[in-house]
Amino acid sequence: MNAKKQKLNIKAQWCLVVAVFLCLCYSSALIADSPSKNILFNQPQQVTENVWSAIGATAPPTYENSGHNNNLTFIITSEGVVVINAGDNYLLAKSLHQKIKAMTDQPVKYVVLENGQGHAALGSNYWKEQGVPVIAHIETKQELEAHGHDSLDRMKRGRKDKSIGTELVLPDITFEEKKVLELGGERIEILHLGPSHSPGDVVVWLPQQSLVIAGDMAFHKRMLPVIEHTDTGAWVETWEKFAALDANIVIPGHGGPTNMQEVTKYTLDYLVYMREQITLLLDNDGTLHDATKIDQSAYEHLDVFDELGLRNASTMFRQMEFE
Repeated sequence: MNAKKQKLNIKAQWCLVVAVFLCLCYSSALIADSPSKNILFNQPQQVTENVWSAIGATAPPTYENSGHNNNLTFIITSEGVVVINAGDNYLLAKSLHQKIKAMTDQPVKYVVLENGQGHAALGSNYWKEQGVPVIAHIETKQELEAHGHDSLDRMKRGRKDKSIGTELVLPDITFEEKKVLELGGERIEILHLGPSHSPGDVVVWLPQQSLVIAGDMAFHKRMLPVIEHTDTGAWVETWEKFAALDANIVIPGHGGPTNMQEVTKYTLDYLVYMREQITLLLDNDGTLHDATKIDQSAYEHLDVFDELGLRNASTMFRQMEFE
């Protein structure tokens, strides 16, 4: 009887080994086969002679949009390519890289993370496999150290088989205020102007083109989200430094390329308006319920307004009670 059980155990162990081997082969095949399965939500569009951006969905990340709900921008120079945002996952980063390689023989030299959110950072391990260093603000690294595994788990639940190959890695190069790249005659300034939407937010400024890749500093096509660690008062102050760049072209974190007038209307003006309304409520002993009744109709045409309008009002009210 014992011999029979031993044989069954050996057989079970071999079955487990075979099953694991087949799963690994399947995963490797999916990753290897991905060139024919480009999963970008939108293909890159040309913004200027050497700047391109794959515009993401102005909606939450889903399986259908492959987590491509932010803009993946890249700058092509005669000495290499700089990519802004690593992408939500390994396969999405690979899809973007395939498009870049189809457009230029120049190698990707750097990847810049606009912040520590999953859709900006979780594709980093693909780029590091290619030998590309990842640059981020020091707060982005800290954010990934503290919450990166939770972000990765959420992404895997949402993206399912599209998450294959993705692992959490940290940036290679960090900075506090400013990092400058000189590449192929292009001056690329990576700037942390101050607190805005989330920890580690940076903008990428191309002074020779008067073009700014704004990340989550600036919104226009979709409602901006106010999350628990968003300091809206500081964001308003930081905006002065952002506006001082006097950019002619703005590539925001979400939505297509636009100008300063447009992002000012839907970012700064919205923040100032909501803060003024909530200040009036607080001065008159208003309640959280009153805050949800603030008239936001001027912004209801924006994407994800239904999901974020009331949430923004309540979050800002609770934060401003303690300012």
